[in-house]
Amino acid sequence: MTLDFSVKGKLKIRMDNYVKNMLEDFPIKFNKDSKQETPAGNDLLEDGKGKLLRADYRQIFHTTVARGLYVSKRARLDFHPTITIIASRVREPTQSDWKKCVRMMRYLFCTLLYHLTLSAESLRVMKWMIDASFVVHPDFKSHTGGTLSFGGDAAQVMSKKQKLNSRSSTEAELIAVEDVVMMILWTKLFMEWQGYPIEKNILYQDNKSTILLEENGRKSTGKRSRAINILYFFITDQLEKGNVKIEYFPTDNIIADFMTKVRSFASSGI
Repeated sequence: MTLDFSVKGKLKIRMDNYVKNMLEDFPIKFNKDSKQETPAGNDLLEDGKGKLLRADYRQIFHTTVARGLYVSKRARLDFHPTITIIASRVREPTQSDWKKCVRMMRYLFCTLLYHLTLSAESLRVMKWMIDASFVVHPDFKSHTGGTLSFGGDAAQVMSKKQKLNSRSSTEAELIAVEDVVMMILWTKLFMEWQGYPIEKNILYQDNKSTILLEENGRKSTGKRSRAINILYFFITDQLEKGNVKIEYFPTDNIIADFMTKVRSFASSGI
C-alpha cells in the first residue's frame, strides 16, 4: 500500500503495484484495446452455469478472488460488491463464474490507476449509510450494503448477502442494520481509543418504516413484522443508550446503494 499525503487534508491510498501483480499472474492477458467500464454485468447474481472448472483453474480462481478481496477493502472500494459475490463461488466455480472473474480483471486493467482518497470534515462525527436490496439473489435472499464516512469519501464499506429471507423491504432494511451494527459500535470505540471522542454517530436510512421499528421496537410492529426475532431490535436498545442516532436520508443520495444494487451498479457506468 502506498499512503500519499501530498495533498493537504487528504490521504490517497494506492495499491497499483499489487493490482499489477494480480494481472501479471492472471492467465488471460489484456492489452491497450481492452475496454471494460464496469466490474460486473447484469448476470452477476445468477447461479453458476456450465461445467466446473478444472483443478488448476479452480486454484487460479480462488487465488484471484482472495487477492481481490484484500485490495477491495483497502484501496479499491469500487469493485467490492462484485468481488463479494464472486467469492461465494470459490468452492465450485463454473465456466460462467470464470467469465465473471475475467470481466472483473479486465476492469481492473482498464482502471489500474484508480485509488481511494480519504478526507474528513470531523473525526468526531461518523456518518453511516445502510441500504438493502430486496430479494435479489436466486434463493430470494436480500443484500446488505453499508458505508462509513467522516464527511468525505467512504472510509469503510460492507457488501454481503443476508442470511435470512425477509418478507418485505422493511424487514430487509432492518436485517441490514443488524448486519452492520456491530461494525458501527466497534468503530466508535476504536476512534475513542485513538483520542477522538465521538460526538455524533449517525446512521442514515431511506426507509421510514424501518426507522420506526428501530426507534420504537415492538410498539411499531404489525402483522407483517411481528414475527421478526427480537435480535433485530438490538439497535433499539443502542438508540436509547445514545450510542447511535438514526436519521432519514433520501434514496437518491444513499451512497450505500452502490454496495447493494449490484445490477444497477453494473449498468450505471460508475
